[in-house]
Amino acid sequence: MSKRILMVVHSEWREKRIAPHLAAHGYEVECRCPAQGDRLPEILDDYSGVIVLGGVQSANDADSVDYMRHELDWIRRWVEEGRRYLGICLGGQLLARALGATVKTHPQGLHEIGYWPIEPTKESGDLFAGLGHVYHWHKEGFELPPGAELLARGARFPHQAFRWGQAYGLQFHPEVTGEDARGWLEETADYETRPGGQPRDLLLASIEKYDPALGRWTLRFIDRWIGETLADSEPASVSNVAAPRVAHG
Repeated sequence: MSKRILMVVHSEWREKRIAPHLAAHGYEVECRCPAQGDRLPEILDDYSGVIVLGGVQSANDADSVDYMRHELDWIRRWVEEGRRYLGICLGGQLLARALGATVKTHPQGLHEIGYWPIEPTKESGDLFAGLGHVYHWHKEGFELPPGAELLARGARFPHQAFRWGQAYGLQFHPEVTGEDARGWLEETADYETRPGGQPRDLLLASIEKYDPALGRWTLRFIDRWIGETLADSEPASVSNVAAPRVAHG
């Protein structure tokens, strides 16, 4: 099997948790950004998995934006061939749409920003062991696709994680470090006007309280997703082929 992971971004690539973990243990991580004109690869066998990150875009933009339609069609092809997929926030919403589910805003117009608890389902087994609160930054959520297993629920957005074959869709952001979370606050001038976001002081305090456990869980999850213990692998490289701007959404 290939030791290459494709990471799809929708703006500036600055992921500091998952890609370094993979690269330090034998995987080449290749980044592409359709928003900046990158085409997604035609030869799928060159990759052992794909991770699609978040962005300011909506999964519903695929109805009118060419590069989003290209990405949605590519995701559908990828997962229907039974390949490993991890979709985070927008990436999870795109997976849901590719599998026939809807993506929509909260009925009361609320956002979900900050550290909020999730409730694992019995179908998740021990997948979320040691994890309580997770980091969110979104205003849309996905419905559960036909044939998918719901793995975690939330109070505000009820579908927080699902599995469909070897594909996982997450509504939350396990890849976001505490440093990232602070940076997103600093970069978002209208944060206080977004309904439903945690108060700034609470969010900053929550970083110290919840980020260490989220970081540990994320690396364990990636090991499980890729299907091996990465600690026994040899170092490789991280290559970046696209560098557009602002990475959250």
